[in-house]
Amino acid sequence: MIPTITRGDAMIDVDTLPACPVETTLTLISDKWKILIVRDLLTGTKRFSELRRSIGHISQKALTSNLRQMEADGLVHRKVYPEVPPRVEYTLTDRGRSLEPVIDAMRVWGEAHMAELIIEEEATYK
Repeated sequence: MIPTITRGDAMIDVDTLPACPVETTLTLISDKWKILIVRDLLTGTKRFSELRRSIGHISQKALTSNLRQMEADGLVHRKVYPEVPPRVEYTLTDRGRSLEPVIDAMRVWGEAHMAELIIEEEATYK
């Protein structure tokens, strides 16, 4: 039997986890949409349509697929309300919320990199 760790609804196969912690992180959030989903859920619970609007050019299929993967990985909690029409809300789990420093570091790096590119471009036109 393959050893697994159960966390919420997620089943993680310990034997398939990469030895490198960076690679392990990338296996959970390597898709560009997953990073943006985490970024947007850091501000709180959102409905599917709110996520789709806040992310931008993501298809319904891609958002659905990524949210399902993130739920299976224990990053996102999905709550379905028994209403007509059905209402579904998504919230980060503790594991998903633990990615906040990673997202913050990416934001800081991105801001610095964008500033460098602007300075370089301005220097080119002088």
